[in-house]
Amino acid sequence: MLHGITNINIFFDGWWTLFIIIPCFIGLFKENEKTGNFIGLLIGVALLLACQNIIDFHLIWKLAFPTILVIIGVSLIFKDTIGGKVNSEIRKLNEKRNGENGYCATFAGQNVNFDGQNFTGADLTAVFGGIKCDLRNAIIDSDVVINASSTFGGIEIYVPSNVKIKIKSTPLFGGVSNKANTKTDENSHTIYINGTAVFGGVEIK
Repeated sequence: MLHGITNINIFFDGWWTLFIIIPCFIGLFKENEKTGNFIGLLIGVALLLACQNIIDFHLIWKLAFPTILVIIGVSLIFKDTIGGKVNSEIRKLNEKRNGENGYCATFAGQNVNFDGQNFTGADLTAVFGGIKCDLRNAIIDSDVVINASSTFGGIEIYVPSNVKIKIKSTPLFGGVSNKANTKTDENSHTIYINGTAVFGGVEIK
């Protein structure tokens, strides 16, 4: 009775491309910045079609590079047009910073707590590691920026409930997500998250 089921082969030609296609497809609906996920989805689908002998591998390599360049170029144009205000604020805040509060976790984990301290911004970098940055009891008396970069790693940023969150994200086979539950008004300060995730993740909680 189970003979037909047991003969199902889940390892079809190109099955491994689903590990590229599925995360990138989900990322299109979850991330603010969709360029990396869109490129990843195109690459995954193209590789799957090639594995199924629907299109030729050589054709993929001929078209992939110029197509990616066009997508990146168009996304940069629209990013500057649509997300210009956020990008401008991040740029201004980074120019004001003096480079303090820089943290890097490489093949390790790091916990950073600003309990009772005046927070003026930070640079968080995780490479095959993880960083937990706790700002829930930090003193934030002006707009600040956090530059968070995760490569094959993870960054968790815990924010106070009385701040606004604005995100500029650049995910590539990764994601930047905002799960923070904040209650703000017109007088609330803003934490700008400048997030990059390459096979990694940045979460705001």
